[in-house]
This record gives sequence, structure tokens and C-alpha cells, in this order.
Amino acid sequence: MLGSTLLAVSRNPLARKAVTALPPTRRVVDRFVAGEATADAVATVERLTRSGLMVTIDHLGEEVRDTDAAVTTTKAYVELLDALAPLGLGHRAEVSVKLSAVGQALDDSMALEHAREICEAALGAGATVTLDMEDHTTVDSTLGILRDLRADFSDVGVAIQAYLFRSEADCHDLRDSRVRLVKGAYREPASVAHQKKNDVDLAYVRCLKVLMAGTGHPMVATHDDRLISIAELLADRHERARDTYEYQMLYGIRTDKQQALANSGALVRVYVPYGDDWYGYFMRRLAERPANVAFFLRSLGGK
Repeated sequence: MLGSTLLAVSRNPLARKAVTALPPTRRVVDRFVAGEATADAVATVERLTRSGLMVTIDHLGEEVRDTDAAVTTTKAYVELLDALAPLGLGHRAEVSVKLSAVGQALDDSMALEHAREICEAALGAGATVTLDMEDHTTVDSTLGILRDLRADFSDVGVAIQAYLFRSEADCHDLRDSRVRLVKGAYREPASVAHQKKNDVDLAYVRCLKVLMAGTGHPMVATHDDRLISIAELLADRHERARDTYEYQMLYGIRTDKQQALANSGALVRVYVPYGDDWYGYFMRRLAERPANVAFFLRSLGGK
């Protein structure tokens, strides 16, 4: 119930205004967001990669309905990738792109054009791009743009949300590709998505089985120890080398587990968001785990 409420609030403009105006909010946001400027993101990338972790960087923002805003976001990604290029990180650093932030709500062709520009910059930096997935109404559009991008950039990845009923079939179609498998973090109706945690977990495992059996590069995005153990078992079953799949976890969450997995020889990529449009991302992180809400409330109390 609390999670559903927070997901609803994440798209409420009045709630956005109230939450972002609270001075203590910044202290909590700093736990989940690497900063607002390109330099902040680059500094975080350098710190994480020195410790053996990989990164995927998200310039925060979504659902833009203004051409200038879509262009600004695209330029921010290009600037970031240009800043990463001299570091020589290669595929240890990639970017995650929400197509709604680069014009998808306005026109698919605009989003495709901007995504191509970002992919070109990533190619120049030796990096890769993964398309984030948003609510269920954007899935067909996102997968269509993915297909167009892959004509020129074969290593573009995409996120698939396990809680959608359609996702197992989508994983079959993408089993030879780079796929980030997530549970799903948007408020979706019961007509298109599983609502109960156990059903979502089971759906995640079904999707994971498909991806591990394929020839692509599964990106197992979870903080759940049980799902991590299942992923290891499936990788062993399909005789996968450890560099043929990876784990992904959010910046600021279970950092000890991230480091332990990396130290064991697993590939671990940290999802690093930065930028000033952090509200929607922040609220979804609160919705995912009660511990995050408790941390937020303690901060409001100055503790």
C-alpha cells in the first residue's frame, strides 16, 4: 500500500513542489543521486571504477514535452560522454537513457534522432548505451526505437520490466541481446502487470531463465539475495563465463553487497543518476524499500 501511494505521488506536481522544498530532503537525495553537474558524475565514476565496479550513468529527467528540453538532455549526455572519453574506461562505463527525456512523448523520430546522437558520442568514448524502460504505454515505442538503433549500434541494450505480463515474450525476442532485467518501478494497472511481490519475483525468474539460456548479455538488476543466488545457479547451468553476464544495483543501495560481488569476480555495474530533476527517481526509490522511507523520515527529524 505504501509503495503504491509513493508511486502515485511520484507523478503529482503538488507533491513534487512540497517535497523538493523541504531542506532536509537534500541530505537524503545525496544518498541516491551523485550530484547535479557533469563533474559530479565523472568524479563518482572515477571513485567507483577504482574500486573494481562498473557504472551506468543516468542524466535525470523524463516525460519532457518540450523540444528545447529534449535537446538540452541530449547535449548533457554528449557532454558527459565527452568527459568520460579521456578516462579510457571503455565498457566499464555506459549511459542509461530514458527516451521520454529526449522527445519520445513528442515524436518517436525525434527521440530516435537524439538517441542516435548519444550513441555516436558513446561510440567515440568506447562506451555503450542502454535504453531505460518506462511505463507500459511506452514499451512498443521503446522496442521499435531499439530496433532502429541496432541497425548501426549493435550493442545498444534495453531494460525489461519483469512485472509486465508481456515481458517473458519480450525476453524471448531479446535473448541474444544486452538486456537489463528489472522488477519494475512504475505504478501499473492489474490488467498489464503483476501486483503481488511473489508473482513479480516468479515472473523475474522466468524471464531470467530465458535470458540466461540465450546468447546475449543478461544484466541482472536486483538487490535481492535470493534472485542473485538463482542467477548464479542459472549461469552455472548454462556454463556461462562470469564475463558474459553482470549484476546491476542502484547507487547508494547495498554498497557492501556491490563490493562483495565485485571482489568475488562477478561483474557489477552501479546505476548512477545525476542532475537536478531528481524527484521522480527519488520517489520510486522510496517506494521500493521501506528502509528507504525510514531513512528519509529520520533525516526530516534531523537524526
